Amino acid sequence: MASCMRSLFSDHGRYVESFRRFLNNSTEHQCMQEFMDKKLPGIIARIGEAKAEIKILSVGGGAGEIDLQILSKVQAQYPGICINNEVVEPSAEQIVKYKELVAKTSNMENIKFSWHKETSSEYQKRMLEEEEEPPKWDFIHMIQMLYYVKDIPATLKFFHGLLAANAKILIILVSGTSGWEKLWKKYGCRLPRDDLCQYVTSSDIAQILDDLGIKYECYDLVSTMDITDCFIDGNENGDLLWDFLTETCNFSKTAPLDLKAEIMKDLQEPEFSVKKEGKVLFNNNLSFIVVEANV
Repeated sequence: MASCMRSLFSDHGRYVESFRRFLNNSTEHQCMQEFMDKKLPGIIARIGEAKAEIKILSVGGGAGEIDLQILSKVQAQYPGICINNEVVEPSAEQIVKYKELVAKTSNMENIKFSWHKETSSEYQKRMLEEEEEPPKWDFIHMIQMLYYVKDIPATLKFFHGLLAANAKILIILVSGTSGWEKLWKKYGCRLPRDDLCQYVTSSDIAQILDDLGIKYECYDLVSTMDITDCFIDGNENGDLLWDFLTETCNFSKTAPLDLKAEIMKDLQEPEFSVKKEGKVLFNNNLSFIVVEANV
């Protein structure tokens, strides 16, 4: 029976829909917005000091919703200064959405956008091959994308080497205190794996940065995902959330009954979720890791 299970990434359309359901049922973007409003202004306070242009590199920028929030904060901090915003994003579909979002957003006049349809690894390879000295950046952000990187230490070391004076890297990914960490550790070996994605949390990234001797600060913010529908048999929204949770295509229909029953039981336990007002809220806590340039 287990052999019937296949990775969610083998069905792009279903992955996109399950991700959309995740965003609709979670406080992911609200959590990021809170960080951008409360913490980001202090973090970017010096990145543009004595500079005629601020250079920002978005690695895995997706459809640009969070990128534009970041850019608005940079504009507020440095009114009138030109911003060069380059985006590295492997999905052509996401780049189209990003461009559409920019086209309908006001106050973008002082921002120059360019997009590169490539992975972070392809960008790294291109820079090392084409540029004698790769360009430096004032702010680099990597939002929910390190799961898709094969060699994380090499990637972090490379991008850290691209930081200009006073520059920062912002990394966002699931917290080591989240339900994801526990879910992956306990059940990862029983779920279909895909070369595209690996189980990694802020705890792993902190260890890698420590090993590399790179300075950073880490902020954890509370986020939840409403998984109540997962416990309603045959519920379409619940089925798609199951797929996202397990990274398995049609998990509800293809998973062995004992595996589904075990995970279903665990997801209601306090270390995974809280129960509130009749809802089951999965711990989707996020970590915001701010990496400093070398002095």
